[in-house]
Amino acid sequence: MKKTKTLYGINSHNIPRDVINSAEPVVLKQLVGDWPLVQAGRTSDRASVDYLKSFYNGAPTIVCKIPAENNGRMFYSADCTKLDYESFKGRIDETLDGILEGIQKKNDPAYYIASNIIDTHLPGLRGGNEILIPRDMHGDAIEERVSIWIGGATTATCHFDALDNIACCVAGKRRFTIFPPDQISNLYPGPLEPTPGGQVISLVDFKNPDFQKFPRFKDALLTGQVADLEPGDALYLPSMWWHHVESLEPYNVLVNYWWEDGPAFLTSGMNALYMAMLGIRDKPVHEREGWRHVFNHYIFDGPEKSNSFIPSEARGFLHTLDRLGARKLRALLINKLNR
Repeated sequence: MKKTKTLYGINSHNIPRDVINSAEPVVLKQLVGDWPLVQAGRTSDRASVDYLKSFYNGAPTIVCKIPAENNGRMFYSADCTKLDYESFKGRIDETLDGILEGIQKKNDPAYYIASNIIDTHLPGLRGGNEILIPRDMHGDAIEERVSIWIGGATTATCHFDALDNIACCVAGKRRFTIFPPDQISNLYPGPLEPTPGGQVISLVDFKNPDFQKFPRFKDALLTGQVADLEPGDALYLPSMWWHHVESLEPYNVLVNYWWEDGPAFLTSGMNALYMAMLGIRDKPVHEREGWRHVFNHYIFDGPEKSNSFIPSEARGFLHTLDRLGARKLRALLINKLNR
């Protein structure tokens, strides 16, 4: 697999707009290298832990406890009906100390805190550790969600997120293995629920792929790319790109920024997927093929193709949605589903 494109000389407040507009993954070398959080980690793991604990307000959070035999991988039981690790409510400071204490204990479980919103648990941390994202925001778009990820040598199995992302490695090392959205079938996505983090994951074990069971994974590998992040490096990852994330050191911390520039009044794409399962997926093949063309016309080709020849006053839901239009459409759907 090829290495992800890398850009140098960019700092946390001068990210070029064309980087975001390109919708292509790119490593931003040492984007956050001057953050105090990164500097603490370069001093020592203990200095990083102490720095984080100085902002912690004591609020409980969800902690994942991964059995030693999993080698840090968060996955499923053999029949994919339940997860192969446990989650519980714990404290960030105790988890940080537990990660350090377990570094020398190979048979101890691994601990992982995923996507913890910084402002709710570590208020003030963003004061000296922040980036400026050049966004083309809709007037109803929401601010970025800024989260922290803390753990040992763990693996987040390959998945996609429906949000744009800048992931900043601030302690330890991270390896992202990345695939474009069109590789979904070659990655063999598993159940829609349960899932380790709310997103469907690939059933392929990347460290020991079974090509007899998952033969098309070889095709995915031809399109993949690898981004290795050191402390201070960041990765811009566009929405819908699949990514497999390995934490490569005994102690690892990542801060990420998630955002969507579209209006917040739109529902999620997953809701649309579930609706299509209810209304289209199990229909006869010829009917599904017909709906494919309908969706291309009304949805995937954008509003311009479907409404340009219709008088404006007659377009109704074919207009680009505003808050009122979204509310009306939501009410229409609820009414139809309740019949």
